[in-house]
Amino acid sequence: MADLSNQTCQSPDCGKPAKLQCPTCIKLKIDGSFFCSQECFKANWGTHKAVHKAKLDSQPHDPFPRYSYTGNLRAVYPLSAQREVPKEIERPDYSVTSIPVSEEKARGAAIKVLSPEEIEGMRKVCKLAREVLDIGAAAIRPGITTDEIDRIIHEATIERNAYPSPLNYYKFPKSVCTSVNEVICHGIPDQRPLKDGDIVNLDVTCYYGGFHGDLNETYLVGKVDEKGQLLVNTARECLEKAIALVKPGVRYRDFGKVIEDHAKKNGFSVVRTFCGHGINQLFHCAPNVPHYANNKAVGIMKPGHVFTIEPMICEGTWRDELWPDNWTAVTMDGKRSAQFEHTMLVTETGVEILT
Repeated sequence: MADLSNQTCQSPDCGKPAKLQCPTCIKLKIDGSFFCSQECFKANWGTHKAVHKAKLDSQPHDPFPRYSYTGNLRAVYPLSAQREVPKEIERPDYSVTSIPVSEEKARGAAIKVLSPEEIEGMRKVCKLAREVLDIGAAAIRPGITTDEIDRIIHEATIERNAYPSPLNYYKFPKSVCTSVNEVICHGIPDQRPLKDGDIVNLDVTCYYGGFHGDLNETYLVGKVDEKGQLLVNTARECLEKAIALVKPGVRYRDFGKVIEDHAKKNGFSVVRTFCGHGINQLFHCAPNVPHYANNKAVGIMKPGHVFTIEPMICEGTWRDELWPDNWTAVTMDGKRSAQFEHTMLVTETGVEILT
């Protein structure tokens, strides 16, 4: 019970002894909200209610209460503060403004053939990204929040003197994408704890030495049902079957049929909105690498091309929609989606998986 002795009125310039406490403050367990009279309380309601909002905003809550979610997952805010990157770490051009100017200027350009020196730069950053993803994955367990996984991945990245590429890319607020259950990709780490039976994708990209390295994997949280296990295994196999095609002379459009055939054989569908991409000094660039059959992707593989393949495989429909955060892509039917990704180099004789 609050101590009513020596309490003074919260109204500005009042200072009278006060024994009346705001009932909403009592409910929210906010101490010290005393007023000398109902008149003082009513006169200051316009400013005082901001105290309630601040308290509510600091507690776990759904930021989109009017949004009709497609599945059981909900966003749980508040998001933690944007994590800091030491000043001495080299940054991509969007780290402050959020706009990747060099990437936007390169739109429509030909697929880049990397020099031996650039390829070595890609090998280094991809090795770091692999290490960071493995560290994040080791923390996965029921009860951990995706925000805590983001902290772990952020710290592992800067410990390697690298920059977490997602951070502030077109205002993405975190250092990793964490996509749970029906989230296809670009999930924002938040306060929701992972639950036994979830599946979660961690999508890590690091920027080091002027180059980006990108990979992702989907993990089982605790005991996952057989359909969920099949979904995750199928997504992994789709990536493996696509990588087996990589060599000079192969068309980028050819991956889609192999991926979609394998997904359909297991009763699943393939997302069409998002695709693999070229990657080097730029986070995303030519070529586009669709994962579905009968696509119109342009380009033929040549030695020195570096790109990702990252099929997103769904239990139900492949169609997607965005949460109101304008990042989190989810299946329209609320069923689960799984994804795997590697960054790879086309060699003279085939492929080198860099991640």
